[in-house]
Amino acid sequence: MTVEYIRYRIADADRRGAFERSCAEALGHLYAAPQCLAYELARGVEDPDCYVLRVEWASVEDHEQGFRHGPHFAPFLAEVGPYAGDIEETGHYERALVVDKRRM
Repeated sequence: MTVEYIRYRIADADRRGAFERSCAEALGHLYAAPQCLAYELARGVEDPDCYVLRVEWASVEDHEQGFRHGPHFAPFLAEVGPYAGDIEETGHYERALVVDKRRM
């Protein structure tokens, strides 16, 4: 499994509201894509201008080849594309250590 992190910085409060609405629409397209295993959008508590979109993919290839060349990418990008200039960081990661206290 691969985890993609996309960190956005959206300083204007009106744009933050619009961003959250756009993400709500966009994430529906992620949900429909079979390559996407899970996703989460989080907003900074200490820094409310900062958002992190975390997406779990089966693999980098499933993300870059399957999703990006599939039917759900274009409508996803139509929603979040206007915020591409607000991205501070994006990348794929592998899990190194996971502890889930709910399972203990």
